[in-house]
Amino acid sequence: MGADPPSRESSALVDDTAAAIRARIMSGEIPIGAQLRQADLAATLGVSRTPIREALRQLQAGGLIEVLPRRGAVVRVPAPWEVREAYEVRAELEGLACERAVDQITPEQLDELRSTNDVLREGPRAAQPGEPASPITEANDRFHTLIHEIAGNERLARTIRDINDAFPRNVSALVLQDNPRLRANNLAQHERIIEALATGEVEQVRRDMRDHVIAAGEALARWYERRSQTVFRG
Repeated sequence: MGADPPSRESSALVDDTAAAIRARIMSGEIPIGAQLRQADLAATLGVSRTPIREALRQLQAGGLIEVLPRRGAVVRVPAPWEVREAYEVRAELEGLACERAVDQITPEQLDELRSTNDVLREGPRAAQPGEPASPITEANDRFHTLIHEIAGNERLARTIRDINDAFPRNVSALVLQDNPRLRANNLAQHERIIEALATGEVEQVRRDMRDHVIAAGEALARWYERRSQTVFRG
């Protein structure tokens, strides 16, 4: 006879453990290239090694971590081509979300989009104690997720989230933080998207969002190209 299937409670614990590890990777608390030691994670999360082991398998299957000879589980450094491919798909999906949002967006939601841009305009600052991520990360993510919410298609929003979850979010913030010109371009692209949403220009807003996401993906891919050879390997 085979082993008993895992109980609902143990499966939930594994899912919760994987989510907790993923959150730490996404925030940069566990940086890309870092080793994931089961004993340390178990002590930090207050669980045994069994759910840690299963959670790491789950994250490995999702492509967020990999197992290397003599190093064990590490946070995976994405290849630049993977970033470009993923963002090409994301650009089409986010363009569709903008198209769907045109007829649904309210003046209050437009004001919220403008408020996120005000945060980006202030420039970078480190996350404060108790904050899960830098204000730039929070504002930039909120700009996009609000449009997804307005679009009103949960499958669409979930697919975009799945793409985003393949890459640590803190790296996207570092890309903006390290490059004032890129940050200014990012802000200007957001402003064009808001304007097109406000005036109901369906084709324009879809094109503006697609161009914006492609540009973000290219900047991220180049960041990985520069850093992977000098920082994360060796």
